[in-house]
This record gives sequence, C-alpha cells and structure tokens, in this order.
Amino acid sequence: MKATIVVAVLLASVWAPLSAQTPVPGPAFEEVLSLRQAGSPALSPDGRTVAFTVTTADWKENRFDTEIWIAREGAPPFQLTRTEKQSSTTPRWSPDGRWLAFLADRGNKTQVWLIRPDGGEAQALTQTTEAVSDFRWAPDGRRIAFTMQEPEPDSVKQRRDRLGEFAVEGADFRLTHLWLVDVAPDPWPAPPERPCGPARAPKDSARTAAAARDLCVRAPEPVRLTSGAFTVTGFAWSPDGTRIAIEHRRDPLITSSPTTDISVLTVASKELRPLVTGPGFDGAPVWSPDSKWIVYRTTAGDTTSDFYRNGQLAKIAADGGPSVRLAADLDEDPSVVSWNATGLYLAAWHGTRRALLTVDPVSGRTSPFANAPDVIGAVSFSMDGRTMALSGQAATTLTEIYRTATSPFRPVAVTAMSRQIEGWPVGTSEVVAWNSADGERIEGVLRKPAGFDPSRRYPLLVVIHGGPTGIDIPTPVVGYVYPVTQWLARGALVLQPNYRGSAGYGERFRSLNVRNLGVGDAWDVLSGVDYLVSLGIVDTTRMGAMGWSQGGYISAYLTTTTTRFRAISVGAGISDWMTYYVNTDIHPFTRQYLRATPWDDPDIYARTSPITYVRQARTPTLIQHGELDRRVPIADAYELFQALKDRGVETQLIVYHGFGHGINKPREQLAATWHNWRWFGQHLWGDAPDSSVTGAP
Repeated sequence: MKATIVVAVLLASVWAPLSAQTPVPGPAFEEVLSLRQAGSPALSPDGRTVAFTVTTADWKENRFDTEIWIAREGAPPFQLTRTEKQSSTTPRWSPDGRWLAFLADRGNKTQVWLIRPDGGEAQALTQTTEAVSDFRWAPDGRRIAFTMQEPEPDSVKQRRDRLGEFAVEGADFRLTHLWLVDVAPDPWPAPPERPCGPARAPKDSARTAAAARDLCVRAPEPVRLTSGAFTVTGFAWSPDGTRIAIEHRRDPLITSSPTTDISVLTVASKELRPLVTGPGFDGAPVWSPDSKWIVYRTTAGDTTSDFYRNGQLAKIAADGGPSVRLAADLDEDPSVVSWNATGLYLAAWHGTRRALLTVDPVSGRTSPFANAPDVIGAVSFSMDGRTMALSGQAATTLTEIYRTATSPFRPVAVTAMSRQIEGWPVGTSEVVAWNSADGERIEGVLRKPAGFDPSRRYPLLVVIHGGPTGIDIPTPVVGYVYPVTQWLARGALVLQPNYRGSAGYGERFRSLNVRNLGVGDAWDVLSGVDYLVSLGIVDTTRMGAMGWSQGGYISAYLTTTTTRFRAISVGAGISDWMTYYVNTDIHPFTRQYLRATPWDDPDIYARTSPITYVRQARTPTLIQHGELDRRVPIADAYELFQALKDRGVETQLIVYHGFGHGINKPREQLAATWHNWRWFGQHLWGDAPDSSVTGAP
C-alpha cells in the first residue's frame, strides 16, 4: 500500500483542482470559512449600546481579523475600528460611557487604545515597550490597570550575544505584573513636537470626519503596582475603587496552575495582602457590589485532578476570614458571570445547553435563570444590572448578540449573522442518545441532510470533539477543518458523539475515562454507530471517523482497534501516551487521567495507546498535524505514520508548517478541509485521488 508525507504549502495553482476536478455540493469551503462571527459583547453603563467584536477571514493577508462594532438601541450596527494587518479586541466601556478602550497592535506591540463610541480616530493610551496583555477601567473612570510582561533581562541578551540561542526547559520565562495608568478627565492636545499615537493612525470609523472626536493622550507614565517572584494572571477592581483582587501564581508555566492564589492590593499604598493561599488553584476573583466579599473559583486544595473534576465556588470576606462554599448543589463546572445589584450570576453546561443561573450568596443555593438561546456565551451587564447583553446560539442560528432587560428576560438579537447561511442546504441537527457497551447513557448530535428519508441508508461520518471535556451541540454549520456542510449536501449523515469525559453531564461522567482513555471512548463511538445502524439509516460499507486533539487520539485508537470504518482522519492526535507524556507541555494531564507515570505503570500507558494495537490496523488513515505543536507534539504523528507504513496500511501524513496545536489561518484551514474532503471522498464515494493537492503520486 502507498504511504506519502505531504507538506501543506498552498500556492495559487492549488485552487484550480478544488473546483475543476471534484464538484463540491453546497457552499464552497471558502464560504464556510469566511462566515463572520460575532462575540465579546460589552454593554454600555446605561444599557443602551452594545459593543461587540466581529471576526472575518482576510484571505489576502491569510489571517482572521477581529474588529469592534457598535449597536445602538433602535439603530443598525456599524463598524467602529479598522486595524490594518492586526485586530482590535476586548472592548470595554469607561464608567461614564464616553469612551471605549480596547487592545490592538498598531505598530508598537499590543497597547490600550481609546476611541469615542460614535467614531473617530483611536489614540494609544499606553505606549509601553512590552505588550499589554489585559486591562480594566477603575470604577472612577480616571485610571486603567493593566498587565504587562517583564522586559527581557540584560543577562539573557548578553548570553545570546555570546552563546547564541538556547533555552533551559522550565526556567526561561518572563513574569507578568500589574501597572496603573491615568486617563485624563477630558482630552487635551499633545504638543506638536510629540504627537500622540502613530503619525498615520488608521481610520477607525465609516462616520464622517466631522463626527470624529479625537482623544490625544500625552503618553502618561504608567505606575508599577506589583513586583516579586510571581506572575499576575488575572485581576479585578473593587467597586469602591480602593483595592484590586489579584490572581497570581509561581510562574507562567502551564504546569504551575495549582500554585495559583489570590491577594488583595490596596492601590494607594501598593500593599499586597495574601487572601487565599491554599494548595491547588484559587483564582478568578469577583467582588460583591458593596466591596465586602469576593467569590472565586477553587479546586479546594486538590492539586491532582483539576482536568475532570468539578471546580468549586467559594466566598470569602475581602478583609480575610474563612471561606464558604457556594453552589454546592450544582454538579457541573460553573463560571461566575457577574455579581451586581440584581444578583450573583453563573453560567454552566447542562447537557448540550449552556444556561445562566443565579446563586444566593448567603445560602449558596442555585436557581435557574435563563436557558435561551440554547447556548449562552459571554454576558455583560449595565451599571445597575437591569440590562444585559449576551452572545448565544441555537440549533438553527449562528452566534448572535442579544440585548434584554434582566427582568423580564426576553433577549432580542441586535445582529443578523444567521442571514449569511440563508439558502444553504445545512440539513438538520438534533440530540440523540444511546447506551454504550457498559450501559452508560451517551448523547450526541446527529446531523441529517436536507430531504432526509428514513427508509434510505446513508454514508456516515463520525466527527469526534476534543478535550476530552469539550462538547458538541446542535448548530446549523460546523467549521474548522471538517467539511460537514458539504458532506450533508452530498447526502451523508454526520454523528458527533459526546463521549464519556465530555462537559455538560456532571463530574461522574467526566471521570469515566480515567484509566480508561480510548477504551471507553471507543465504546461510546462504536455504540453510537450501532444505534444508528439499528435504525436502518446507515450504509455500513461507507463509514468514516475523524477528530482533532483528543478527537484525533480517539480516531487513532479506532484505526488500530477496529476495521468498521472505510477511512479515518487523525488530527493532532496522540498515538503513544508515553511519547506524549515526555513531550507535551501539560504533563499533569496524563498523570491525572492515567493516575500514574509511564515509569510507575507502563501497562496502563500501553493499554490506552493506539500504537499498542497497530498490528491490527487495516483502515486507510490520513494524519494531519501542526509542525510546532507543543500540546500534542508531532512525534506522535510520525510514530503512527511510520507504524502504519511498516504494516502496509494506506496512510498519508500532512504537516502544516508553522502551526501549533490548531490551524488558525484561513488558507491552511482551507487546505486541511480539502485534504479531508478528498480523503473521505476517495474511500467512501470512490473519487479519484488528486495528486496536485494531496501530494500522492
């Protein structure tokens, strides 16, 4: 059998075969990847205007561009920022509603910029030598706190000059600390010899120049608030503006997350007082409206199982004292949305829906608040808490931005992103459920083509999500690198199983693949296939499976343990847990799920590794991987590829140059989509191989 290795370098000549050799039903791949996506709603303090971001594909520059839009009450949205070759993100209103601050890199690393919400030129508030990573307005609107990485030490520069480039694993990093910068109460002109912002600032609004009101800031000098042998990973102002709760940990390494603690900084004196310092993660502080309490996320001292166990919520007095657990009646991983005058709000998954809840800060009991749209994303409140903006989607809509009163909760869309897919043959998506091999109840999303006929048998594509604590939900369009919309238009079924370990089904369910990775996951996938087969709607001679990250691992496990599929695609997947363990940037993940290191229990590493069963492999397997992947290092891709090649199994390895764990540029996403289309088209539909794209002879 043939085995090829392909480097995905897209040239203009590649596009011709996409349309000339194999007609693609439904919308073009580029159309799906070009769908504009709305997110990050930020509601003005008076509740009348929503700022939000829109992300679009820039094919010329081969990037995804994010810009800020404005939707005023009773008026159509308009674009506020335009940043050439970079993005504008993180819109945040000043407390008086006169300004929007945001992050952008406009030639001098990422800085905090200010702009009038009715348009005009944006001006840089910060002009620091290092990039700003996050920021928050002070409640008085006269200051902004921001975090910034420390500059590279002179000793490192001297080392490089003399000894060249190298790094000491786990030791070469830079800490991030908190700074404060003043914001003028009113704009003032900069002196002519020192213009504020870049000399040629880009136009930020389609509004006329007459409507523009520029803010010109004389690059006020920031004041450092924290220092020491720790890195700041989050912070929140107290509503009275006197203190800042700071989330910090030992260093920025991912594996240092269990060292995360909370301290409180008194801004005037710069005194930093420890507040929560126990073992395990303690972070994400949120203040009570009266500045007396802080609610936070915690692993309650557990340093070994934060990947699959529920996080907890706790409350503590801002001046110190015992912690009190909240939301103990909630069997999911909650996140705090807001604590304002109208209540303490949480968001959590419940099956394939993500809903809002409230929690009584005294009793700790939760109550349902809102579960429409089906999946509620980011939420923003007005100053008084009586109005809210949110992002959300349903089975028949793309993500939209909504605005509503807090009570009664009646969200009204202020965007119309779903118009982009009007007339597309997207079919339908619905939640289905079945029993796995061990009797566990499993849910998944079944997508059916338009005009589905229950008396027919259809090809079946199984698309497996990552995580493992990810989740699939009913949506009209699936993006990324799997051409689901086109497969539906071609007349196929698509199943997306929420296998054991998925979010939304409680801690016990997420723990079911502990020391059972791959094995139990495969039970869930194959039993889902069996369920659909029992309905008489699947052509069992034309079935394929695929997934990325953890979904890629499960796909690799399937390719070496079953011959039920005609073709499989492994995206950034693990093939050997031992190889993965010694190369990944998140070593605790493997130790926690397998509850051992490979030196302590080599048998569990072997039993759950696809490579162990490669002698059984027969299924043609496409392998896709980013060249610079640290999360699932590319060694796992080469190991699986070589093993399949040695066994005579048809296989291709496509390496996407310059990419890490995800493919985050439009052209390479298009390439990866095309590679999957051609692979499954060849093996399920009998399409001819396309050598100009896949690299096959």
